[in-house]
Amino acid sequence: MFYHLLKHVLLGPLLRLLFRPRIEGLENIPAEGAAIVAGNHLSFSDHFLMPAILRRRITFLAKAEYFTGPGVKGRLTATFFRSAGQIPVDRSGKDAGQAALREGLGVLAKGELLGIYPEGTRSHDGRLYKGKVGVAAMALGAGVPVIPCAMVGTFEIQPPGQKLPKIRRVTIRFGEPLDFSRYAGMERERAVLRAVTDEIMYAILGLSGQEYVDRYAAEVKAEEEERKRKKARRLSR
Repeated sequence: MFYHLLKHVLLGPLLRLLFRPRIEGLENIPAEGAAIVAGNHLSFSDHFLMPAILRRRITFLAKAEYFTGPGVKGRLTATFFRSAGQIPVDRSGKDAGQAALREGLGVLAKGELLGIYPEGTRSHDGRLYKGKVGVAAMALGAGVPVIPCAMVGTFEIQPPGQKLPKIRRVTIRFGEPLDFSRYAGMERERAVLRAVTDEIMYAILGLSGQEYVDRYAAEVKAEEEERKRKKARRLSR
């Protein structure tokens, strides 16, 4: 109930009024039945703008940190995400991928829309990074189509580290559904999962026009942060 209150009364109308999103390809979202919407991830605003313009409810696998923050702000954030139907996923540890897979398949088994950011984290520089194979495992395991999605302009309105977004128009594009039924029963084949994931990322790239980096975003972020720490240590000597 709170999800629909947010979308149709409290938050959704406000977001549509402020950001006036251009919506392309909305007809590619099925009116019913399970499907995965796989998108690029440029901004914290993505969590709210895409659901606000969809006719159907969509559930995202959200990082567990959104549900475990300290203090009043942390509790409010956790309450918001839970009430909106988002599912916390612990991304640490060797079983993190299996936990996310189980949760995602559970959503799809109920015939619902599942939202996934295959990059696994927000892009820190606006580029599109290599996708993780979990999206392919879910698509093949559940036997559902994948609708590629591109958020365009959200990095500019709220890049990482910026608390409040700038009020500018954004574009949300949905591509034609990708059918992977030819790989039925092959969800445990690593080469197949990689090929399916790369096809999904290529479709997102075609919609977004971003520069592509064939590396995981988390690895590149970690390397850049380490360089910054080393530089800070040299300057402090």
